[in-house]
Amino acid sequence: MTHLFAAKIALRVGLGLINLAFAAVFLSGMALAGEQYLDRDGRPVGGYDVVSYHTEAAPLAGLDAFNAEYNGTTWYFASAENRDLFIADPARYAPAYDGHCAYALAHDRKVRTDPLAYRVVDGRLYLNFSPSIQQRWEEDIDGYVTQSEANWPDHEAEPAARPSRWF
Repeated sequence: MTHLFAAKIALRVGLGLINLAFAAVFLSGMALAGEQYLDRDGRPVGGYDVVSYHTEAAPLAGLDAFNAEYNGTTWYFASAENRDLFIADPARYAPAYDGHCAYALAHDRKVRTDPLAYRVVDGRLYLNFSPSIQQRWEEDIDGYVTQSEANWPDHEAEPAARPSRWF
């Protein structure tokens, strides 16, 4: 009888662990953003250090020696310090809309970006398709962000834009 009791307990513990594992996988998948936009070399934000957009006058190139994984992507940093800042809070530094154009999202499209057409607004990194599109976006940042936020849920699950896809 004790063997039967022990077997029942082991079965319940095992099933509980399996349920916990499924819940962890399900919930962690929900926490991740959509598919990150990557350039032709497979790098997010053109390989630039996303922390440097927040801390420097101009973005710095990331180095292979300093990298971290987030959202299924390898991110590159100019220093170990920037990498560590990113690891501590990746959502703070990763660009809005998985690196897709903020202006295009306001117009209900998911397109690629130029890592040098950017602006940090209220602590969030927004990228645009090109410097000329960025100028248009800057004419009404609040309006475009509001519209992009409204459109993003419909586009987040779509595949990432391809580097060759033009606006």
